[in-house]
Amino acid sequence: MGFDQYHEPPEELSEETRTFARMITSLSEEAEAINWYEQRMSVEKNKDAVAIMKNAQKEEFKHFGMDLEFLLRQNKEWREILKGILFQNGDIVKRGEEAEEAN
Repeated sequence: MGFDQYHEPPEELSEETRTFARMITSLSEEAEAINWYEQRMSVEKNKDAVAIMKNAQKEEFKHFGMDLEFLLRQNKEWREILKGILFQNGDIVKRGEEAEEAN
């Protein structure tokens, strides 16, 4: 069974690059699940069903965060750039530009 996560022949990629690709795919899947729950909660009328979906979505937030943290631990430059953007006040675009320029 093939996977679309590779743009180069997998056998030519290092184990680290294949792990990185797997984790990027996992991060993307968690973001997609968060989105699906958000859409479902937006239209669901039953409050109990919404509460269950909200609980499930929180699990996806945790998984997304763990995937992101793993990836950031593998790439110091990416981590440094994101430190200048995430959990900061002010204009997001300006913070992004400043973080990129600093690295």
